[in-house]
Amino acid sequence: MSMADLQGQADQAPRMTLYQRITRRFGKTAVILVPMSWLAIFFLVPFAVVFGISLAIKKFGRPPYTELLSFTDESSVQLTLHLSNYLQLITDTLYVNAYLSSVSIAATATIIALLIGYPMAYFIARSSDRWRNILLMLVILPFWTSFLLRVYALSSFMRGTGVINNFLGMFGIEPLVMMQTNFAVYVGIVYTYLPFMVLPIYTNLVKLDGALLEASADLGARPWRTFISVTLPLSLPGILAGSMLVFIPAIGEFVIPSLLGGPDTLMIGRILWDEFFTNTNWPRASAVAIVMLVVIVLPLTLMQRARDAVVDGDNR
Repeated sequence: MSMADLQGQADQAPRMTLYQRITRRFGKTAVILVPMSWLAIFFLVPFAVVFGISLAIKKFGRPPYTELLSFTDESSVQLTLHLSNYLQLITDTLYVNAYLSSVSIAATATIIALLIGYPMAYFIARSSDRWRNILLMLVILPFWTSFLLRVYALSSFMRGTGVINNFLGMFGIEPLVMMQTNFAVYVGIVYTYLPFMVLPIYTNLVKLDGALLEASADLGARPWRTFISVTLPLSLPGILAGSMLVFIPAIGEFVIPSLLGGPDTLMIGRILWDEFFTNTNWPRASAVAIVMLVVIVLPLTLMQRARDAVVDGDNR
């Protein structure tokens, strides 16, 4: 084919318009711009407002906190920032114990959810297509009811005259004290957030190549050895994703410890509620929320880095 023929074909080829060139060049930026704008409006703006309130101090009035900017005269503006709320969170043992207790309860509940959710996800992933859809429906089914109703229903099972103690009473067993304890809080968190652990692990296990398991068996590995050496390492991204989905909302949980826990159940969600509504101390409550956000973001960042390291290792 001569150079003239190539030139003719190039001239006959449809030329891209300016809009098509811009879309082709900046397509990814245009796609990311929408969620980033949403994030800036509905996260960064409220975060800036809450952070500003946390730098004020409580006062009687509306709003119940001092203003950050005050006009001393017609030509000058004074900015007043108070760090007393953050200093109080560091020095007061009540807040320190609340944060430590929240992290401990959330971490323990996450481990329990993992121990229960992993076998469930493994069984669903290894089931036939017919039973797999039914089992997935059973896992997702609790989301069809209200979160508050589920917690109330759980309390009716564990109270002194509830279903469990009535069943034990039929065999002459003394009633168990379950309500208003940390045990009830663990049960409530695991029961509520268990689907968030099951679904990511299932999604990871269902994509597992069966040829790897067959190769391991052909090489003489026993089933437990195949699970430890092949299945478990390849499912680590799902484990980390499920752990994040359970740990993050559990650390700031308010409804479950309020309805199922006792007065000794100290979680930061209850402290935040008391500061905001009972004490009407908006600056202190805002400082508690900001620090809680930092406490959540730190393990989230570490888990995300661990997940990326696992994924990069698998891709290699």
